[in-house]
Amino acid sequence: MPFVLLLALGRLLDYLKIFPPGADKSLNLYVIYIALPALILRQVPGLAFSGEYLAPLIMPWLVLLFSGLLVFLLCRLLHWSREITGALLLMVPLGNTAFLGLPMVEHFFGPEAVSSAVLYDQFGSFLILSSYGAFILALYGSGEKPRPWVVLKKVLTFPPFLTLLVALFLRGIVLPAWWQPNLSLISQSMTPVVMVSIGIQMRLFLPRHELLPLALGLVLRLLITPLIFLWACRYLQLSGRAVQVALLETAMPSMIMASVLASVAGLKPRLTSAMAAYGIGCAFVTLPIIYNLVSA
Repeated sequence: MPFVLLLALGRLLDYLKIFPPGADKSLNLYVIYIALPALILRQVPGLAFSGEYLAPLIMPWLVLLFSGLLVFLLCRLLHWSREITGALLLMVPLGNTAFLGLPMVEHFFGPEAVSSAVLYDQFGSFLILSSYGAFILALYGSGEKPRPWVVLKKVLTFPPFLTLLVALFLRGIVLPAWWQPNLSLISQSMTPVVMVSIGIQMRLFLPRHELLPLALGLVLRLLITPLIFLWACRYLQLSGRAVQVALLETAMPSMIMASVLASVAGLKPRLTSAMAAYGIGCAFVTLPIIYNLVSA
């Protein structure tokens, strides 16, 4: 599978020290400032909104409520430390719905489904990271406590979010002929760049006493949450491509950016980086299973 090969190449580049230190950050900046905005501008202006698109807008917030409460109760039951509790409260509700989610949605459902994934990511995961994530870091972390205006500024100046607002404004406007081919060329670079960057960042070593939190966190993130929401959608008779895309996004592994922020805040850096790394590896097994259940 191309994704696995690109991840392996990223690990090899890191092992051989071919790229300079911090190269993964430069690759991530390329995705954030160029490739992902190009993808948004290519997909969103042609999006025809309907009631079906409520699913990718609402589901990430329901995932936050469900998985956050479940993690909190589990940590209290097992008497885990504040650091582990804060780490899992950050890593379980927040999925890698952009860097991994967008390529995976395109792989399983095709390019036309990416617009739903963009809505899930930008109006769900990103806003949750900027608001709920900041709250968890302030409550459990050891770093500087974020102020509300700082959080709001980060939301409003985040390049993909600004691009999303521009793309929504462009809906219904006739765009020049060169628009789509050039944006398509740029946005197609996102998947290989993201996979190599993730491969460079992957860290697999973990102390023994953190193995149980890692295992339970992965099971909650990759299996229990998507299966519960799949059951709920079928019980409520919700269907359609946007619903299927939202359900697949609930099964993405933990967000890498959340791992970075947790590390900065002193919330079990080895645990959070391992959740991101092992989660990506496990996702190549669990995502096809969830996809087959969702599309059945």
